[in-house]
Amino acid sequence: MAARDLITRARAGDGAAFQELTGPYHRELLTHCYRMLGSFQDAEDALQDTLLAAWQGLAGYEERASVRTWLYRIATNRCLNAIRAAGRRPAKEWKMPDRELPEPTRLGEVVWLEPFPEAPETRYERNETISLAFVTALQVLPARQRAVLILREVLGYHAEEVAGMLDATVESVNSALKRARATLKQRLAAGEQEPPPAPDSPAERALVAKFVRAFESGDVDALVGLLTADVRISMPPIPIEYEGRDVVARFFAAVLTAGTYDLVPTRANGQPAFALYLRTPSGGIRHGAGLEVLTLSGDQIRAVTRFDRSVLPSFGLPRSL
Repeated sequence: MAARDLITRARAGDGAAFQELTGPYHRELLTHCYRMLGSFQDAEDALQDTLLAAWQGLAGYEERASVRTWLYRIATNRCLNAIRAAGRRPAKEWKMPDRELPEPTRLGEVVWLEPFPEAPETRYERNETISLAFVTALQVLPARQRAVLILREVLGYHAEEVAGMLDATVESVNSALKRARATLKQRLAAGEQEPPPAPDSPAERALVAKFVRAFESGDVDALVGLLTADVRISMPPIPIEYEGRDVVARFFAAVLTAGTYDLVPTRANGQPAFALYLRTPSGGIRHGAGLEVLTLSGDQIRAVTRFDRSVLPSFGLPRSL
């Protein structure tokens, strides 16, 4: 059915027509909100706010832009409102008092970061603009610079279109893009490495299998042998980070023992990921302990990002086995 017919029906209160009109854009809008906010839960909320605003604002939609562009305008401004509201996840403390950690390299800046689950239809589709490194770098940009960069560089909108979406001038959009590009280049340049192996390729499967064996057996030496020299560990919402193979080795030595965890594979942000389930001496129920996402570089691991167990349901994973 033509978009104009769907718009007419939706304006008359036909919810099915509105769903048919907007449904094809839900996943990409969710991804856009995630890039803007860095939190999957916040992105889901922003998507629902966007759809509600679109439903309520259909009468004012003048059809000068496409439905997709109109929805992106609403979504971007809903995300900017959410950022201004500053309702971010608070930082948390490390909760393993029986384990003495090494001194962290630094404190993390983006404690609200959450992983992005892959949908079945996009499984193994790698997109660098959804990687944890890229999304984390976006979060340090001022909100409007972030919006401009995503709309221009990721989504390919022209400066005039972005200016219309943000009620700004073309000059201010171009200026914001220039500043955002410079900041992003500086942030990502420090992490330039060999490209990762293709998703689900023999090279990726081999590296991931070595990681699982070393992690589940508590073999710290084998685990460290898989890491790049500048490997980084972060644990949002715990704001501590470790960088460099030596300190990361001390971290794993402090927290990892043989038979502590079972790993269940999944994918997040286009990257290999694992749900961690804590074994008990007597067997039986294994409780979820978190989710680890691997950032690969060639045949090595250059980052491990550990999220708390609250993210497991978003991946369709149980809190316990």
